Amino acid sequence: MTSRLAAIAIDARNPRVVADFWCAVLHWRVLEEDDEGIGIGPPDGSRPSIDVFAVPEPKSVKNRLHFDLRADGVSTAQELERLLALGARRTDVGQGPDVSWVVLADPEGNEFCLLSRTVQDQKNQG
Repeated sequence: MTSRLAAIAIDARNPRVVADFWCAVLHWRVLEEDDEGIGIGPPDGSRPSIDVFAVPEPKSVKNRLHFDLRADGVSTAQELERLLALGARRTDVGQGPDVSWVVLADPEGNEFCLLSRTVQDQKNQG
């Protein structure tokens, strides 16, 4: 037997804002919600899901774990525009000017990357 990734937890001062952002980014939906947080996931109920939990303190340092995204069905440039329009912002975590990805942050500053190759490019190049 092995373990399976069931959920990824994100702490947030405003769980609604963070959950809504990731639902829009991933085309997911709210699965459950209570006073402690909001669970979001794919419409088909598959896993992993993301649980966004309320915490009193703001984010203060660079994340030690982050998401890497690939554009799916559109160019990376189009996906970058969409993510920025949803509320992502470019951020600097010390990456050099010649990296092939873009480092972004969600509305509460949690970093994530948009990789340069699309899902389709990845499949075609093996």
